[in-house]
Order: sequence, then C-alpha cells, then structure tokens
Amino acid sequence: MPKYFPHDDATARAAGATDILDTAQVYASFAEAVADCGLVFGVSARSRTIAWPQWDARGAGRHIISAAQHTQAALVFGAERVGLSNAEIDCCHGLVQIPANPVYASLNLAAAVQVLAYELRIAALENAGVQTTVSEHKPADAQDVERFYAHLRQTLEDVGFLDPENPRQLMRRVRRLFNRALPDTMELNILRGILAAVDAKAAKSR
Repeated sequence: MPKYFPHDDATARAAGATDILDTAQVYASFAEAVADCGLVFGVSARSRTIAWPQWDARGAGRHIISAAQHTQAALVFGAERVGLSNAEIDCCHGLVQIPANPVYASLNLAAAVQVLAYELRIAALENAGVQTTVSEHKPADAQDVERFYAHLRQTLEDVGFLDPENPRQLMRRVRRLFNRALPDTMELNILRGILAAVDAKAAKSR
C-alpha cells in the first residue's frame, strides 16, 4: 500500500500517464484486492519449499490475456524489499519467474513490472481478434475460493483429518491442488455441497 496516494510525486513520476493514476485503486489488504479475480499470478524470483505451478514471463502473459476475456485476472508484485509472502502466494494460482542470470535472478520492482507489462502487451497484440472458448460457468473468484478453503479446513478439523495443533503444510498443499485446477463457480458449489454433506454426516455420528 502506498504511503500517500494520490500524491504530486506520483503524478510527476507518471510522466504523463495520469490516465493510469486516475483509475488506480488502493486496497487495505491483498485478499481484498484480488477478491473478484478468477485468475491470480504472483511474480517471484524465489523458490518455495512447496513447489507452486510456475510460468515464465511470456507464457504468463499469454495465459493472463486469454483468461481476461472471461474473468478478472491479476498479476501481483510484492514489495521491493521483501517480495510476496507465503500467505500471499497461497492466494495465487501460479508463480511467474522472469528468466534471468541465476547468479542474480532478482530484478528490482520497476524492471520486473516493465518486463511483464511488455509481455502482456505482446500477448494482447497476438490475441487481438481471437476469441477463446468460454466455459459455461465463469471461474470462481478469489473471495469465494477463500470461503471454500475456510470451510474445507473446518471440515477436515471436525472429522479429525487435520490436527489444528500440528497442521504441518496440509492446507498449503491442498491450496496448490485446487489453485492448479482453477475450479469454476459450479464446480466450487459442488465441492461446498460435498463438504456440507460431510458436515451433516459427522454431526449425526457425534
């Protein structure tokens, strides 16, 4: 979150691109910012303990432009100093890495944004006039997916599959599984229905 916005410094640094600043929105949290998105890609040069679905910059640009024809899509960057946290990565369907010298693979934030903006522009020009097949149901947005994960965690705890005192990395691995699948709204409703049925059965057996 910017320390001050709007601000004269931002206008000066925009070098005439005030139309971008005029439409920029500031959110209180990461989750709020991506709540209506059906596809969220995070940009990170760091490898994670649990491998996440990974894209190079060009492949990510093409995938985002294609997905944006039928859902809100987000490309997220972390803070300059610390990048994206594991909690933020958990909300992403995939990670984007810019091919760079492995000796020093981390680019500064401005350079990374420029590279990805270029790839998105190229992908948009390639995709101009091309219609992709649209699913009968739109991809579930991040807000609904988070509700599903909360429901799933509670159900797993209730049936004794997940130990809240020692959860290990179970939910992170489950998130990776479902983020990779990109469930649509109907599929998410089916999953929530299954959980509700499990909840009811478990309640009767108590």
